[in-house]
Amino acid sequence: MILAVVDAGPIIHLDEIDALALLSVVDELLIPQTVYQELEAGMVPPALETIEYELVESDTTGLGVELDPGETAALTVASERAAVLLTDDLAARDAANDRDVEVHGSIGILVLASTRGELEKSAAAELMRALQTETSLFVTDAVVEHGISLLDES
Repeated sequence: MILAVVDAGPIIHLDEIDALALLSVVDELLIPQTVYQELEAGMVPPALETIEYELVESDTTGLGVELDPGETAALTVASERAAVLLTDDLAARDAANDRDVEVHGSIGILVLASTRGELEKSAAAELMRALQTETSLFVTDAVVEHGISLLDES
C-alpha cells in the first residue's frame, strides 16, 4: 500500500497536462490543509474533486527547514506518517532525502501509473515530455529521459 502526501506542485503540474486523475494511483493520498489553502489562493483544479484524498493538519514547529509553508507541511506529514512525499520542488526533495523520507515528483507519479497499468508506457512518456514543454514545471531533458528509462525497467 502506498500512503503519499502531496504538495501543490504535482497537483498543479499534472493538472496542466490534464493528468491530475493519475494521483489516484496512490492507495491513500493526504493533502495538508496548508497546501489546500495555497491552491485556494489561486484556483483549486476542478479535477481534484475526482480524486479521493484526506485533508490533514500539520504541526511544522521544530522541523527546522527553510521551505515554503506548503512544502514544509507536506514534509512534516510525510515524516510523521512514514509516507511518500510527492513534490516537484528541489529543496523539498533534498530536505526529504535528508530525513530519509521517500520522495517522488510528477514524473514518478507517471511511472507509478504505468507500473500499475493505469497508463500505457508510450502515453506516460508522452506526458513526461508534456510536463517539460507544456507546464510551469522546469524539468531537464536528463530528468525526462531518466523517467522514460524507468518505464522501460518496469
